[in-house]
Amino acid sequence: MATEASRDGYGKGLLEIGADERVIVLDADLSCSTRSAKFAKEWPERFINVGIAEQNLMGVSAGLATTGKIPFASTFAIFILRGFEQIRNSIGYSNLNVKICGSHGGLATGEDGATHQAIEDISVMRSIPNMTVICPADATEARLATVAAYRHKGPVYIRTTRAKTPLIFHEDHVFVIGKAEIVVEGTDISLLATGCMVHEAMEAAKILKEGGISCRVVNMSTIKPLDEKMVLRCAKETRALLTCEDHSIIGGLGSAVAEVLAEKAHVPFSRIGVRDVFGESGSPKELKAKYGLSHEHIAAEAKRLLR
Repeated sequence: MATEASRDGYGKGLLEIGADERVIVLDADLSCSTRSAKFAKEWPERFINVGIAEQNLMGVSAGLATTGKIPFASTFAIFILRGFEQIRNSIGYSNLNVKICGSHGGLATGEDGATHQAIEDISVMRSIPNMTVICPADATEARLATVAAYRHKGPVYIRTTRAKTPLIFHEDHVFVIGKAEIVVEGTDISLLATGCMVHEAMEAAKILKEGGISCRVVNMSTIKPLDEKMVLRCAKETRALLTCEDHSIIGGLGSAVAEVLAEKAHVPFSRIGVRDVFGESGSPKELKAKYGLSHEHIAAEAKRLLR
């Protein structure tokens, strides 16, 4: 199976929308890593490197949006948190048309270690009113999500990853903000996954199938607005729900789904994710195994839930 990092999809998406002169791409001195350098090479007159100054990155982006421009601000997800006040007050509060891309999200950042592994970013961005939060499952979906963010009116946060992951979707895949989709059909348990964990959930479904368990896998690429209809459908049609995310279980996809279930449905439920600890340096595969994010861990937790 072909592999590609979702950050590469973001770079390709920028090239698709770059002909629109309203699009301005900004970066905080990490354009090669975030892949915004692809845009910079093609349209250097509409690329701004603000340097290692993330608060300024957000402030300049907000200012550009007030003039009718469509700014895309990119840096590592962990460094985006430095600009939280500006994102909240200048972008979210004013409901400005700014798109933010946080690259290197989750433990999958790997060898860069705990200081560069953002496991809180979805929680933070999800808490800001007016903010749309997207976590693409692969590079193809990241490209489509970038184009969708460009067409969407209002603030958007897109989370991408450093590590290459298997390509799940074909080029003709249709992405809709706020819409979850079933990628594997099943009737016993639903695995609601986001980002790189969608593939892990698909691998877990294969293990469970060998044991006679029919497992549904749902790609929850939009964390906010959450597709509540899909969550409730899964709660009605399967016996248990398990969320899977390369993020803290506090405030991310697991929390979002738990909030829906607490108010509107009652079904056995659990969360796979980083359990209120920091990461460490290691390969993505090693870290997923150690922190309980591997497809083997997903399968084991699914079996426990069904018991």
